[in-house]
Amino acid sequence: MNKFPRPKVVVSKCIEFASCRYNGSKIASPIVLQLQNYVDFIPVCPEVEIGLGIPREAVRLVMTNSEIKLLNSSDSENYSTAMQDFSDNFLKTQKKINGFILKSRSPSCGIKEVKLYPGIGRVQAISSKSKGIFGNAVLDKFGYLPVEDEGRLTNLHLREQFLTKLYTFTDFEHLTENMAELVNFHAKNKYLFMSYNQAKLKLAGKIVANHDKLSTSLVFYQYRQILYQIFNNSSRISSNINVLLHILGYFSKQLSGKEKAYFLDQLETYRNKQIPLVVLTAILQSWVLRFDQKYLLQQTYFEPFPRELMHITDSGKGRIIK
Repeated sequence: MNKFPRPKVVVSKCIEFASCRYNGSKIASPIVLQLQNYVDFIPVCPEVEIGLGIPREAVRLVMTNSEIKLLNSSDSENYSTAMQDFSDNFLKTQKKINGFILKSRSPSCGIKEVKLYPGIGRVQAISSKSKGIFGNAVLDKFGYLPVEDEGRLTNLHLREQFLTKLYTFTDFEHLTENMAELVNFHAKNKYLFMSYNQAKLKLAGKIVANHDKLSTSLVFYQYRQILYQIFNNSSRISSNINVLLHILGYFSKQLSGKEKAYFLDQLETYRNKQIPLVVLTAILQSWVLRFDQKYLLQQTYFEPFPRELMHITDSGKGRIIK
């Protein structure tokens, strides 16, 4: 079983940590609740931090004179500057943060699908595609890190992508500037990176090879930039199939015809989005153990994050599997 470092994750305090929403409630999130055993959370409520009470009047994003402002929904008191100042100052003080889980659709914490209004009172929203002020500041400063809201994490695919990115980045940040450690990191992540971006995997390999004899610090800097780019997009079914076939090649001659036929049949079922990826990786992992493929035993592709966090429950919302 792989050993995983504990990521540092900023989380909206109203998600499982405190009853600090505008109406004095707390948001239940089984995912965040379970993550508390594997993550060092930093809870924050931006609205309380700028002096708003509990309970309080709800705030909303309002478009006035082509400018988006954070206003009290009943009397138009403007909290925009206070919220922006808090966001900037808070984010400046955070060191070695590995990710964020923020309240969905919040005018302060939301990272997407936040409603934008033409004014206060009983008016219809003119858009539902804005970002909260704090959430937007997070994306501006830390958009290369895994940033999600608790609603989207109920989707299996989005949750796996978030956790994979979170633990991979955290593992990298725990390396010392030692080339042997970087070589090992790159080797054990080969097939995981291939499932995301094969072209960037090759570039990362060239950086590790360091034919130009660059300083270790510069090699690490360049590798970090490529690592972020590898995870810019989600892994795709076609990319995963490519990886699965690569791994199958290690012991295809040792398998019976029926075993290979069964695996290829399951591969087509996965291609048709009828079973999750974990079904295929579990079959391959059993063969890795059976044939004692030591190189494959270390591959993070089989376990990119703690297996206790693997759940196949899925809201079905926000599905982006390709």
